[in-house]
Amino acid sequence: MDTPRRQSWFGIAIVIGILYGVIGIVFALPANEVRLWRLAAWVVSAALYATHIGYEHLRLHNPVLAIASHAAVAVAIGAFMLASAATIHKAVAVSHAPYSRFLLALIVWPIVTATPAFVVALFASMVLARLRQAA
Repeated sequence: MDTPRRQSWFGIAIVIGILYGVIGIVFALPANEVRLWRLAAWVVSAALYATHIGYEHLRLHNPVLAIASHAAVAVAIGAFMLASAATIHKAVAVSHAPYSRFLLALIVWPIVTATPAFVVALFASMVLARLRQAA
């Protein structure tokens, strides 16, 4: 893999990861209709996730494992952003949860979210690859 392509996927993963974080933070701001806003955040994030996998497959023509890894990296970046926002909120606002749990979330959230993101992206990219071969 050449350097420009490597930089291309990493830059895309960073941007998409930041978008995941922004979606999670912004959609959590409204105090009314909380369930609806959470559902909306899930739908927008799922659309972004599917778009990312499709872009990696159709435009960058990356192999299946690379697509899954890149999607997992983007999800981990978004989870780290959300954990960071929660940690900052804990430092500013009054909360009864121990601060160490928020620091632990900086490590745990990216792992817990990236693992299933990798598996689902692996399956989705395998399906896309099969469909492409059949066409």
